Amino acid sequence: MASQSEKVLGLSADQPVIPAHVSLPEITLRVIIIGIILTIVLAAANAYLGLKVGVTVSASIPAAVISMGILRFFRTSNILENTMVSIMASVGEALTAGIAFILPALIILHVWDNFNYWQTVITSLLGGGLGVLFTIPLRRALLQDRTLRYPEAVAIANVLKASEKREAGDLRSLVAGGTIGGLIALFQTGFQILTDSFSYWVKSSNTIFGFGLGLSPALIAAGYIVGVNVALSLLVGITIGWLTGVPILGWIYGLPTDVDTANQMAMAIWRSHIRYMGVGTMLIGGLWTLCTLFKPVIQSMATSLTAVRQIRLGQATENLRTERDIPIHYVFISAIILLIPIFFLIAFSIIPSHSTISAEFRYFLSGFSTLYILIGGFAFCSIMAYFAGLIGSTNSPVSGMLVSALLIICLVFMGFFSFTDWDPHTKEMIGSIIAIGSMVVISAGLAISNDTMQDLKVGQLMGATPWKQQAMLIMGVIVASFVIPPILQLLYNAYGIGGVFPRPNMNPEQMLAAPQAGLMATVAKGVFSHQLQWGMIGVGAFIAVICIIIDEFLKRQYGTRLPVLAVGLGIYLPLDSSVPVIIGGLLSYIVQYRLDRLYHRGSPDAEVKMNPHRHRGLLLCCGIVAGASLMGVIIAIPFAIRESSDALRLMPESLMPFAGILSIIVTFVLCAWIYRAVLKRG
Repeated sequence: MASQSEKVLGLSADQPVIPAHVSLPEITLRVIIIGIILTIVLAAANAYLGLKVGVTVSASIPAAVISMGILRFFRTSNILENTMVSIMASVGEALTAGIAFILPALIILHVWDNFNYWQTVITSLLGGGLGVLFTIPLRRALLQDRTLRYPEAVAIANVLKASEKREAGDLRSLVAGGTIGGLIALFQTGFQILTDSFSYWVKSSNTIFGFGLGLSPALIAAGYIVGVNVALSLLVGITIGWLTGVPILGWIYGLPTDVDTANQMAMAIWRSHIRYMGVGTMLIGGLWTLCTLFKPVIQSMATSLTAVRQIRLGQATENLRTERDIPIHYVFISAIILLIPIFFLIAFSIIPSHSTISAEFRYFLSGFSTLYILIGGFAFCSIMAYFAGLIGSTNSPVSGMLVSALLIICLVFMGFFSFTDWDPHTKEMIGSIIAIGSMVVISAGLAISNDTMQDLKVGQLMGATPWKQQAMLIMGVIVASFVIPPILQLLYNAYGIGGVFPRPNMNPEQMLAAPQAGLMATVAKGVFSHQLQWGMIGVGAFIAVICIIIDEFLKRQYGTRLPVLAVGLGIYLPLDSSVPVIIGGLLSYIVQYRLDRLYHRGSPDAEVKMNPHRHRGLLLCCGIVAGASLMGVIIAIPFAIRESSDALRLMPESLMPFAGILSIIVTFVLCAWIYRAVLKRG
């Protein structure tokens, strides 16, 4: 029996799947239940990935496929219900990313010794709520902008359409990928028969040379998803920072004397010099992005305000089901109401109660921070919403926007503090805490606005009702806000975060690097202590300028890109986090090259024949990411209970060198399996 949505399929490509005059159930009890479950599961998976490597992968596609596999057992289900489930689940992933990217900075700065449950919940609710509200007045303007292609939204819409006909095959691909990814992660992090990193550095008379490999299945699959452009940009960053920078800086500054092995020396040089170079590159890259988007964002905001004015004057004539948002006056009232708890959160929770700051100055700083979250947050959220249409949410530079926003508020606070008689330590402590605390709210808003605009585009293509989408987005924020704190605490207890461990004698190789949070802590602390490595940051800025020039040349002459923020990330990340992304990106290029040869790219039906292969590869890798990341969360439970990351270990220490060799073989087999599975006909 055909589903309700199948009865109205067959429309032209420029129309939604479900026309505006057709009304189908969208928010149902089964949608809410499935959405809550998937929100929790995918939020947990992306918390691990976000803390491990500082990136997350859109949850919309796996959520769509899983929900389709469940909803097919209901004869009355339709594609709009599936759309609502994927929207709600993707918000969980986005909010997790926004919180995990910066909140651990309070752990790294030793302000917190654990993740306070209610403070984290309230911060997530406020930031996520603002993120959804900020995108509502921007929806029409950005969705009507024909220069924005929304690449990931279109891909998600295609998966939703394809799932109507190929749901069984899609679910098999997702489950197969999840099983393989989970098993490899279990043998790497749990049993430790395999390892997720392998490095080899050699000490010469006055410097060191070498390289390292990352073998995480989740990161390899994430690299396949983001593609070869990002992978090559990361490779450029690795070449600059690790292959060239470490030997040169080791020769200039001398080798560290407080460590024993060449591997430890390489990490010490990266920690003290190289990562600051990455900060400079990402900072200039973020500022350049702001400059290039200033004009189109202003135009989009002006269009939105015009639409709001027409609605208030009663001049708006558009009243189609597919154009009905939450009423704009409700949006404005809700945003203003949210400012009240944000003010109290900063004044009485983020600013330490034991600090010597006067009540008047406490309220002044809290009030300024609240206004900055509103005005600056809306500006940066508008840019992130624009990014969803420009390059998709997975590739959007959240870190670049956050660094720019963080620097602005830190520099303003420096001006305020110049009128006080505080000692340097007090300025550093108070300034860093308030700046980071404010950025947590903005970060949640940035991630949510970016994901929300992508979800709204998916809804437009499907024919969903906007206000119902926005209601599901708010519901997803609420659910995710209550599950994020225990997940973060569990991961911190099991692995440690950003060089900080909850107990002694933990394995530093299994630590979650939290690169985004580490970056924010480094910038905030460095600004207030005047100890930021401006020389290295300047070198990174110069590298960014060169990359921008090359990027503009490549874009105009060859239609390809060298994303400067990805180059900066390659410099900033440790090798075990960046190299597997490169492996995955190169694998995606090899697969696409083979498909081009098989189907003679350029022929009339080549794209039609290649799309099923691409679809299968995307689902396989989404499954690998979800399976490996969820396994990281699952095995964190026995780690935390036994207070040891060796709780499941089977490989003796004497045989650990063989684990690296065996892991390289397994990684090669994994890549070969993906290659063969994607190219398989039928």
